[in-house]
Amino acid sequence: MNRTRYQRHSGKSGQAPGTLIHVGRKRTEKTRIVAIDFDALRIQESITPTLSELSNFKSGSANVWVSIEGLHEIELINSIGDCFQIHSLVKEDILNTTQRPKIENFDDYLFIVMKMLDYDDKAEAINSQQISLVVGANFLLSFQEGVDDPFDPLRQRIRAESSRLRMSGTDYLAYCMVDIIVDNYFVVLDKLAERIELVEEELVRNPKPDILRVIHKLKTDLIFLRRSVWPLREIINRLINEDSSLFKDSTRPYLRDVFDHTIHAVDTIETFRDIVSGMLDIYLSSVSYKLNEIMKVLTIIATIFIPLTFLAGWYGMNFKNMPEIDSPWGYPLVIVAAIIITFSMLIFFRRKKWI
Repeated sequence: MNRTRYQRHSGKSGQAPGTLIHVGRKRTEKTRIVAIDFDALRIQESITPTLSELSNFKSGSANVWVSIEGLHEIELINSIGDCFQIHSLVKEDILNTTQRPKIENFDDYLFIVMKMLDYDDKAEAINSQQISLVVGANFLLSFQEGVDDPFDPLRQRIRAESSRLRMSGTDYLAYCMVDIIVDNYFVVLDKLAERIELVEEELVRNPKPDILRVIHKLKTDLIFLRRSVWPLREIINRLINEDSSLFKDSTRPYLRDVFDHTIHAVDTIETFRDIVSGMLDIYLSSVSYKLNEIMKVLTIIATIFIPLTFLAGWYGMNFKNMPEIDSPWGYPLVIVAAIIITFSMLIFFRRKKWI
């Protein structure tokens, strides 16, 4: 079992609501902060900005995107949250990387939790990191566990003049992030599809006992994938249908498009689960068929030797008054009779299509 998927959070037991405790793996030595202040006419980037700079960005008229990579520095996360007036329960959920994907609507911002997935070809495993978004009227905070930044293409698009991201607000930027996460699900699904095809071929060709472990691993991966993708439908559906001023009507058609992609991903996962569940039946059928073939051969051999054993037992009695024992043709006749019986039975089995 991949231990990175199931983090222990017993350390939070008994703590007061809003207590900030980092739950999860430490994926980077130092938290990295990148802020981009932009509008249609200008862009300003700042690496590791101070809290006063962040406060100035928030109070300005332009849009600001603050990316925080690394969640283990609790005091820093708390300070950033206070700067943008984020609720303590939201900060608690950001630090807890075992959160289920969800969306929460506050007065001045939306809080969204999602899972970013990627596939490790070498280990044949699905890796996950939690992405938390806080979407305000003119700001967006993105929190992620590690420094492997999946949103770097968005920065390139923001830097480009006359790009739609520059012309739009933080709601469209949040949509673009959701779209990147959903698109990455299909990359993982393509990798799983390749593994499933290989396992199916191996099941038909040579169902070894080791393949049960592979089937179990596939089932575990699909369960984990479903837990990460399924709640995203509710998140996007609420973004589309909720009457929130934070998401403009011009952004909703794009959200409906990514909602369709999410439904497609969920349907694909369900199809893969049905296929993998049927693999066990295929394995058992293949093993049973192979066992039946072996038993058929052994039964034919045993059946052929029944009359031969009768002949050997009959003439092995060694009674004195058995005339065949003293005959010089006795032994050759028994050998010829055994050969005739054997070939006759083989011909009979062949006509019956038993062999």
